[in-house]
Amino acid sequence: MAEVRGDSELLARFAAEASDDRKAVDIRLIRVEEISSLADWFVICSGLTDVQVRAIARSVEDSLEERFGRLPLRREGLSEGRWVVLDYGELIVHVLTPQERSYYDLEAFWGHGGQERYISPLAAAARASGAHPS
Repeated sequence: MAEVRGDSELLARFAAEASDDRKAVDIRLIRVEEISSLADWFVICSGLTDVQVRAIARSVEDSLEERFGRLPLRREGLSEGRWVVLDYGELIVHVLTPQERSYYDLEAFWGHGGQERYISPLAAAARASGAHPS
């Protein structure tokens, strides 16, 4: 098991991939290290139901533990399933229902950080070939 502590971008990308594995909607990576002391990266995504929000959060936890031996320092909202926050120190993952995400609008609040939409490798390959991902 590889131990990666300094590469917060790699952690963020694996968290985004784990979110995508559970069909998260609109996955965003926001680099906040130059504008906040809270973290280096945020990953923000949506689950369409509270059950899916919890499944996405568990997928992120399992993936980062398996690949990097990392557990969140803090975890909030798992029992409610409307907004789960996983705090890894240099990475904070937010998994929200669409209603919560729209109301709190974290992307606008942190919009002055470098922001990108996560596109799964399968979707990127399908776009490049002109096919539609299944």
